[in-house]
Amino acid sequence: MPPFGSGLLVLTAPLAAVSRRAAAALAAAAGLVSGPLYVHLQPGLRLAAPAPSPAAPPAGPALLRALAALYAAAAAHREGLDLRVLLGPGRRLARPPRVLLASAAEAPGPPGPVERGLQHLAAAAYGCPPGLPALLLDGPGEGAEEEKEEEDARAELPGFPDVAVGGTFDRLHGAHRLLLSACCLLARRRLLAGVADGDLLRHKVLAELIEPYELRAAKLREFLEDVKPSLRYDIVPLADPFGPSVTDPDLRCLVVSEETRRGGEAVNKKRLENGLPELALYEILLMKDPDHRQNEEEKISSSSLRQRLLGTLLQPPRQDPALPSRPYVIGLTGGTGSGKTSIAKLLGHLGAFIIDADKLGHAVYVPGSPAYERVVAAFGAEIVNEDGMINRKVLGAKVFGNQEQLKSLTDIVWPEIAQMVKEQVREAGAQGKAVCVLDAAVLLEAGWQDMVHEVWVAVIPEEEAVKRIVARDGLSEEAARHRLQSQMSNRQRVQQAQVVLSTLWEPALTRRQVEKAWDLLQQRLSPSAAPEGSRPS
Repeated sequence: MPPFGSGLLVLTAPLAAVSRRAAAALAAAAGLVSGPLYVHLQPGLRLAAPAPSPAAPPAGPALLRALAALYAAAAAHREGLDLRVLLGPGRRLARPPRVLLASAAEAPGPPGPVERGLQHLAAAAYGCPPGLPALLLDGPGEGAEEEKEEEDARAELPGFPDVAVGGTFDRLHGAHRLLLSACCLLARRRLLAGVADGDLLRHKVLAELIEPYELRAAKLREFLEDVKPSLRYDIVPLADPFGPSVTDPDLRCLVVSEETRRGGEAVNKKRLENGLPELALYEILLMKDPDHRQNEEEKISSSSLRQRLLGTLLQPPRQDPALPSRPYVIGLTGGTGSGKTSIAKLLGHLGAFIIDADKLGHAVYVPGSPAYERVVAAFGAEIVNEDGMINRKVLGAKVFGNQEQLKSLTDIVWPEIAQMVKEQVREAGAQGKAVCVLDAAVLLEAGWQDMVHEVWVAVIPEEEAVKRIVARDGLSEEAARHRLQSQMSNRQRVQQAQVVLSTLWEPALTRRQVEKAWDLLQQRLSPSAAPEGSRPS
């Protein structure tokens, strides 16, 4: 774990050199900082000079290229590097730096004056307390090399009083940060940021894993107010693709990317219909993702980041002293058509003991079982076949759509199934199994999460689930959709999940997800287990 919770890195090289030096500088700094890493860009600053004064570089294309290089280097270095390149001094930072950093190659001279210069700059620009640790980072030793000035080094970006931008802004990544930084450079007074919410999220990949609007908006505001505190920020939820961009008379510019330019043109069409002037469309280049994988976008995107969360631990396992530590019980659940049964089979092949709650549910209705007489007494002899077996279709018709009747049934059968599950867990322990998987569609509805250490949830989009149900069960689309809507939603399940998996893609990808989840589980169960990626035989 890096020793400092946050840090301020001061880069004084010419902007043209940043793209070549960014990766090494960030790699060295990230080894010392676990949280936000702030970057102060001030080409030509001599840190060893008495009382160096803070200043921001000109807001031009050269600065945009330097920003792109820094955020791309952060994305390539490691997921989760919280980089914030500051575009103007004047405010105490949200997460005050605990260490001050500079490249030794960029700060010639005795270390003492350079370190004091760092401390003075941090105090003058960002209100940092005196006496913060100041460290010089080893670099490639390029400080004395002369950099050629770029042709457009003195060019400036256009300026607009009020600028608008829109997006999902889920898990604020490098491409978001570059886009927002460009907005800050273009705006002179106000930035209006629309954050997609509600129905706009329905068709996003793994929409269940998108952070809540309140969290996305809070992260957005903290980043923006850190990066350029002199602007006013209006952050609003978007319930439709346009939001206030088609009604706000003060807006003058809309920042877009190559893939959202058509949306910007649609905004201008609406503004003209509303009697408002068109907005200038300022286009930002997309950032390539050097680590994109199969089924992921080539650009840096939130959907790719969400896919990488599949199989990982999203929240800590339950700590319940009443649960024995061995066997370790995973509760696997998901909606109809989610593919949880195929996931259970894969886990079984990896060595887990599988408990099929649906099969146990069938046993509950067998004559002579503890629940049999109570079910017949509650729902009448007409649910019993000639052979004495309960006709589950007839019973299902009695409770379908009738919450009171359904509760009467589940109050009888769920406790009995739970008892049978506990017996199976004990059997798994007797067989020496380390991991037990309870495959149960109603795991959460029945409250059985109290019997497991972790909840694993299988999710797929509703449209895909409808197709699977129609193909498998021969139902109409309407009936399939009604069945899904009568169940707990994916989002509700995910809120209670430690691990999320998805069978949306080809089986090989599902298998890799499950193997990844299994590998990480082995690490959680045994701190001395093999490194991630190697499965026990």
